[in-house]
Amino acid sequence: MPTLLKRGSRGAAVRTLQKLLNEFGTSPRVLIDGDYGPATETAVRAAQGRLELVVDGIAGPQTMTALRRASEPVFAGRPEPDKAAMQEGVSGAPTDHVSAKAPPNVAALNLLGTARPVSEIIVHCAATPEGKDFTVDDIRAWHKQRGWTDIGYHYVVYRDGRVMLGRPVGQIGSHVAGHNTGTIGIAYVGGVTADGRTAKDTRTDRQGSSLLWLVRELVAKHTGVRKVTGHNQYAAKACPSFDVSLDQLGAIV
Repeated sequence: MPTLLKRGSRGAAVRTLQKLLNEFGTSPRVLIDGDYGPATETAVRAAQGRLELVVDGIAGPQTMTALRRASEPVFAGRPEPDKAAMQEGVSGAPTDHVSAKAPPNVAALNLLGTARPVSEIIVHCAATPEGKDFTVDDIRAWHKQRGWTDIGYHYVVYRDGRVMLGRPVGQIGSHVAGHNTGTIGIAYVGGVTADGRTAKDTRTDRQGSSLLWLVRELVAKHTGVRKVTGHNQYAAKACPSFDVSLDQLGAIV
């Protein structure tokens, strides 16, 4: 069972929480004494509000992760690819030849729940060149350089089909302007031709299978989900480089 820190908790885990709160910029600073008292609870609630988490005064794994990520220095990774190709229209036919299959890292994958109401899943691409691998840390660095507290997506699907955790699912994402509340954001690595000039549905068969599996699992876990959409249904851009409404993904709900 995950550790849940709340009023009355004591010990080393509470001291870690108090340190994270101070690193996050809590004001007034919290006394690092290992005692989860009223001052610590007030600071946790304030931090949860700033991080757009469920405000309940309970510091579980998602609150701890969000605090840690927000306080980490920006990772000096690879430069973010040019996103000019995303200004074009949707290209590529829907993928209908793959079936849902568990990702190769399913044994280590923990899809957490949340008290945050979720009614929609929005699919994205990372807008990276076809055939090239990028990581969650790469995307997190790009997004933190924009001043965000963490990667904007909740899940990222690698070219080899692995599903990687992004920001905590209990934290409102930063992936579609005006449509972050009540949604989960998923991105697959790719979405642009190898030369970086044209939007393209570059999903590998493994990616397609894992993406289908992931969305089905999330719909089952978050029972309030009523639709699966693509970024391009809310913005004048190609992302995710295919039409989700015509894809198997759009028919899940």
